[in-house]
Amino acid sequence: MDASEFYDPSKVAIVPMGFCFPGQARGNDLPPRRECAEIWRTKLFASLPLLELLLVIGGYAQRWHLGPAAASKGVDETVRRWREFYLADPSLRRFPLPHPSWHNNRWLNQNPWFEADALPPLRADIRNVLS
Repeated sequence: MDASEFYDPSKVAIVPMGFCFPGQARGNDLPPRRECAEIWRTKLFASLPLLELLLVIGGYAQRWHLGPAAASKGVDETVRRWREFYLADPSLRRFPLPHPSWHNNRWLNQNPWFEADALPPLRADIRNVLS
């Protein structure tokens, strides 16, 4: 995906969890506020009828989109189970991913399977959806 595709709102939607800044605590952002998500997410996703692929990035998004039980063992285990979630509903493929952060470089280095096994089918699906 090139920059023009990434920034094309007819092709890519980047959707935050809460739609409102939750505030800070000890140098970190607080978790997304559920009431904000409940108000805006349903309306927004209803306005995206052509949605085929959902990149579920980070623990908060994984609990929301995959369910608390599915994401109960944390981001690491949820990402390891990517095939299960990805193949569960062909009409809306959900692909759990770790949160993109320099904090996760260690995780990526310790989990080479992710780049070798998970990213190639995701890249192919993104190319397919965008074509």
